[in-house]
Amino acid sequence: MRSSLLALALAVSPSVATAEPLNVVASFSILADMVQQVGGEEVRVTSLVGPGEDAHVYEPVPTDVVAVAGADLVIVNGLGFEGFMSRLIAASETQAPVIVATTDMDVLGVTRLVEDDHDDHAHDDHAHDDHAHDDHAHDDHPHDDHAHDDHAHDDHAHDDHNHGPIDPHAWQSLEAAKLYVLNIQVALCAAREESCDVFNRNAAAYVADLTELESEWQAAIGEIPQEERVVITSHDAFGYLARDFDLTMFAAQGMSTNSEASAADIASLIDQIRDTGARALFLENVSDPRLLEQIADETGLEVSGTLYSDALETEGEASTYLGMMDANLRAIRQALTVQN
Repeated sequence: MRSSLLALALAVSPSVATAEPLNVVASFSILADMVQQVGGEEVRVTSLVGPGEDAHVYEPVPTDVVAVAGADLVIVNGLGFEGFMSRLIAASETQAPVIVATTDMDVLGVTRLVEDDHDDHAHDDHAHDDHAHDDHAHDDHPHDDHAHDDHAHDDHAHDDHNHGPIDPHAWQSLEAAKLYVLNIQVALCAAREESCDVFNRNAAAYVADLTELESEWQAAIGEIPQEERVVITSHDAFGYLARDFDLTMFAAQGMSTNSEASAADIASLIDQIRDTGARALFLENVSDPRLLEQIADETGLEVSGTLYSDALETEGEASTYLGMMDANLRAIRQALTVQN
């Protein structure tokens, strides 16, 4: 009788029968959604930089220190994206593993390193060798204490919001997103081995969704003539998207929204718009629209809409990573085909 009562108590008492969700801190909203998709009900995810917020200019607050200190696992993008993380991790004295979601990523280099170099804003040739950054590669043990990843926690002798020679916006590639998912899956399994089967199933389903969306848009964008795939954006955040879909993308600012476009930058961009006949110009959800609006006025080019670069939205179609990527590609296709 007592054993029957104990079994019943275990069945109806979640606090007894089920372990508490794994407490995971992600550095920004896009990464937090990926973690949630893989972790499901087994995780409780906190995003330091929330939906609609710009990680390029983010400054940690005291509650961030508390969140990181109490985390079971911290997951960051790396590649120099989160300049604030090294200070935050040190201040929190967290004992949680710090995992770099872009470990083993085939990264892009920055095409514009100095203000007076206006010759190559585009990503059609990427002005780099994809494999030329082996010196930045991670070792084979990304889950050692705090993952000691140079890109995640060093300032690279730059300020907190300067990304150095690496383009950190790898999430703009649906193909790269699959590696994010794998690294998250491995990290969650290491943190909670007993839930690994759940993480593996969730990750497999998520990768299938990413692959389906990628195939759908490869076909759709592929119908647009190559010379017409020219897109103007606020800051240089879409290099990976450009690589995957053979787009030519020009940006008014550099890799960070915290950078300022010089008069020469703006003049060069206007020349490129006129030379290429570009007709798709997009604002971004985390960028000041005034510069792009000025360029639109000077070129007579209408604003095509908004692209989601570095953050999700709180609600709506871009409140998840998959929804955000679908919305971006749909907007680009519509803008490039509206006059065809």
